[in-house]
This record gives sequence, C-alpha cells and structure tokens, in this order.
Amino acid sequence: MKAAAMRMGMARRMTTITTAMRRITPRSIVRITRRTITPMVMRTAMTTIITSTMSIAVTRITTMRTITLMAVTPMLMTTTRPEPPGLSGGMAAGEAAALYRLMTFLSPAFPVGAFSYSSGIEWAVEAGDIVDMASLGDWLAAMLGDGSGFCDGLFLCQAYRAVAVADDRALREVAELAAAFVPSRERRLETVAQGRAFIDTVSAAWSCDGLDQAITCCEAPIVYPVAVGLVAAAHAIPLAAALNAFLHALVSNWISAGGRLIPLGQTDCQRLLAMLESAVMATAQRALAATLDDLGTATFRADLASLRHETQYTRLFRS
Repeated sequence: MKAAAMRMGMARRMTTITTAMRRITPRSIVRITRRTITPMVMRTAMTTIITSTMSIAVTRITTMRTITLMAVTPMLMTTTRPEPPGLSGGMAAGEAAALYRLMTFLSPAFPVGAFSYSSGIEWAVEAGDIVDMASLGDWLAAMLGDGSGFCDGLFLCQAYRAVAVADDRALREVAELAAAFVPSRERRLETVAQGRAFIDTVSAAWSCDGLDQAITCCEAPIVYPVAVGLVAAAHAIPLAAALNAFLHALVSNWISAGGRLIPLGQTDCQRLLAMLESAVMATAQRALAATLDDLGTATFRADLASLRHETQYTRLFRS
C-alpha cells in the first residue's frame, strides 16, 4: 500500500512538472520550485531542462552550420582569385595572325640573305675600330641612333602610312628617296637585294589584298625597310610592332656579323643585344614621331667603312 501510494504521489508530481514545463518561464520555475518540488525532484527537473535545452541548441547550431556550408561550398568551388594581368586574356584571331606573320617575316630564317652582309662592320674590325664587345656596342649604338638604323626606321614608317591610306604618290616618293639615300654602292646592293628577296618571298607565300598594287606603285627599286613597311601595312600588322621588330632584327644581324669577326661567344652576343634594348626602343620612338624633314646621319666613320669595304683584300661578307 505504501509503495502504491508513493507511486501515485510521484505520478502527481511528474504531472505537475510536465504542466509547469509547458508554461516555463523564469518566474514560473521559481514558483514551482518553492511550492511543489522537493530538492531531489528539483534536481531531476533542472537536469531534464538543461539537457533538453542543450540538445535543442546543439540541433540548431548543427542545422545552421549545415545550411551555411551548403551556401558557402558552391562559392568556394566556383570563386577564384583574380589572375595577374596578362594571364587570363587571350588574343583575337586577327592579332594572333598579325603576330605570327611578323615573327615569320623578321625571323633570321626568312630568306633575305641578311647573314651575308655586315654593313661595313667587317672593315671596321680590320681597321681596329672594333676590337671587343664594348667597342662593338658603341659602334652599333651610333649606327642605330644616329645612322642608318634611324633612317631605315623612318623610311619604314613613311612607307607603312602611305600604304595604309592608299596614297600611291607618297609611297612612290618614299621608295625613291630611300633608294637614293644609301651612302655607298655596297650598302645599296645590300638593301636592294634584301628588299627584292623579301618582296618576292612574301608575294609567293603570303600574298594578300592590296599587296601587288603597292608593289607596282613603287617604280624605283624597293629597299629593305620600305619593303617591310609596305608588307606590314598590307597585312595589317601594327606599325609600332613592325618597327620594333625590324630594328631588333637589324641589330641582331649586326651583332651576329661582329661576333663572327672579332670573335665573340654566344653569351657575349646576347649580353650585347640586352645592352642595346633601350637604344632600340628609343630609336623606334624617334622614328615614329619624325617626318622626312628629320632625315640625316652623323656616322661618317660607318659610312666610310661601307665605302672602304669594296677594296678590302679579304672579305667574309658582301658589304
């Protein structure tokens, strides 16, 4: 009987606790504690409340974490750091084609015979004006900025612009002036032979609209820089790129000739090409901004070398 009475008493107390938990507030907890619950029951109730509350909190945290991960994970999978300039973009088809043709036209392998000419460097080596890498660098810097390098760059620019606007008369005048401006017979042979070889090869393998018309317009022999400017314009190669590539090829050929004559090793030749980088860029900028009124040279010794090469006893080069 006592056991049954105790069970009934406990049932009533748990019923009271359940009812109280449904309306649980801080104040109600205090009232319940004071009026109906013994210390042992209170501890049991509080343990149940705390456990339930913690379970609910953990469930909510876990749910929120899952939702957050579901939202963030696609962003982590699809979002990348911005790439440095020049790594993410490609080239348009026209730009890629122009670059391809420019590298082909001014490659050392293009059949213009540049390797057989020294532009007077051979005589300068024999005369003792060029004896090492430093003296060769000084000689080439002068030829580039104050001699035939600048003049050839200017002729290239003028020929390019005449073809770009279909000004046949201007192109003809540029071609005549460029052919008459060379200082010696051998230098004329050099630039005319290279110009002819360049035009013939491009016409045979790389013909395009307007090219034949521009070639026919030039009544005088087409010298090499005029030929390069004419072809670059016909193939829509940017002028600045064509000019810088032309001057680079010109300097590279001079260095190749000097390296074989002094002689120099391949590493020294590359050092010399690196040293002349700023001179090439500066000469290109001058040529782009100049007009035909700015033509002129101040490299008398280099002009004399091209004249004296004709009578040199032993020669490896044609000029």
